[in-house]
Amino acid sequence: MPSPVLVGDLGPRFDDVRRIAVLRGRGIGDLMFVLPAVESLLAAYPGAEVTLLGMPSHVALLGDRPAPFTAVEVLPVHPGVRETGPGLEVDAAATEAFCARARAQAYDLAVQAHGGGGNSNPFLLRLGARHTIGTAAPGAPALERVVPYRYHQHETQRWLEVAALAGAPAVQLEARLRGRANRRPRPGVRPRLVVHPGATDPRRRWPSSRFAAVAKALAERGVEVVVVGDASDLPAAEQIVATAASPLVTSVADRMPLGALVDLLEDSDVVLANDSGPRHVAMAVGTATVGVFWGPNTINAAPVGRRRHRIHPAWTVHCPRCGAPLASGDELRCAHEEESWTVDVQVAPVLADVLDVLETPPVPG
Repeated sequence: MPSPVLVGDLGPRFDDVRRIAVLRGRGIGDLMFVLPAVESLLAAYPGAEVTLLGMPSHVALLGDRPAPFTAVEVLPVHPGVRETGPGLEVDAAATEAFCARARAQAYDLAVQAHGGGGNSNPFLLRLGARHTIGTAAPGAPALERVVPYRYHQHETQRWLEVAALAGAPAVQLEARLRGRANRRPRPGVRPRLVVHPGATDPRRRWPSSRFAAVAKALAERGVEVVVVGDASDLPAAEQIVATAASPLVTSVADRMPLGALVDLLEDSDVVLANDSGPRHVAMAVGTATVGVFWGPNTINAAPVGRRRHRIHPAWTVHCPRCGAPLASGDELRCAHEEESWTVDVQVAPVLADVLDVLETPPVPG
């Protein structure tokens, strides 16, 4: 009998686990990192219901197909759990009401899959679950079972190691959105490349002129190119379309609901993007990807496979403007937040990989 696939140490299973809550805020890409751990928990606790404690964007992403989750509960605005923003303020009464509803659900297991635990672990403990697991950075309150939080660990493997604490070995190493599968090939239809030039952290943004060069080269080969993004990506999208100067290169940036974006990603051949949510979602729906990564993020977020997923890391560890060093992750930052730290990645190898994966079909099912 084959040995289970383990990430970390396998703990004993908890008794009679029927209701599981998984805490995961932040963006749609962050949610993708948690999916393999959720599948592992469901395999270890067959028949259990799993509720995602997540974000409005997660509701929009999952739509009427929330599997592997049974339900999604939107988190209240709370420091370190769901941050403030336009029209969003911390409301202690709303947080307590949310926690009271969670306690009424009588969760058997609550999983902190959110971060280092400084804020998320106290929040999780307020839910009143019989058992708690998660991560804990130095100084964070401990849960019943914890994995030490250290920045340099792949996010998917981090949460698989947490799931293992509950006796759940890994059943997959990369995210897959249930009910979604890339629809290639599309006979008689032009190949389609989706380009996403955005990223939450400006340091991860490849210059839009480089994206434009790839888009122009693909259009000259008869490939349709669609640029996507939110309002913050509009200047880059406009530059890409203007530089490519081809009717085959268009933009739907800031004009497409999240559900429609997922449909577009699924119905395309390749996605070229920075280390961003759309790239992670594209991989989860089975579409090939070519990603430009700031070097340290390859440790935390790069895809495992290389047949249909390629990466181009830039190993810049000093600010391109002032030379300030970066120790790791977000530990040391300078004032030049708008600088791209991925300028070392050149167009030619990225273009070569896009062309290569365009010709690499999925393995037939």
